[in-house]
Amino acid sequence: MKHRLERVCEVLKRELGVLFVREIDFSPVLVTINSVDVTPDLKQAHVFVTALGSPGQQRHALEKLERHRAHLQGEIAKRVTLKHTPHLFFKLDGSMERGARVLGIMEELGLDHSGDV
Repeated sequence: MKHRLERVCEVLKRELGVLFVREIDFSPVLVTINSVDVTPDLKQAHVFVTALGSPGQQRHALEKLERHRAHLQGEIAKRVTLKHTPHLFFKLDGSMERGARVLGIMEELGLDHSGDV
């Protein structure tokens, strides 16, 4: 069952990525999908996105995703055969920004971030 959930997550991530590029204009912000987590009953999908831009631009990109949620769910229903099309929840994923900040701090401290300290 666990492998099925992983496959569903990957398929949703791929299909949503195609839809993002084809159907939603986020410019000037770059929006990417980091991961998708689906609940075991397949009724909810949490879509973690990174939006590269100012905090205001990030908020605007998330609002745009919310406005397009019903359309995106409809397209997923057409493209992916599942008993239930999951309800999409979009969340900003700050992991890339945190990672960049950690690397910046390591550089300031003179630490090599290649794994050799």
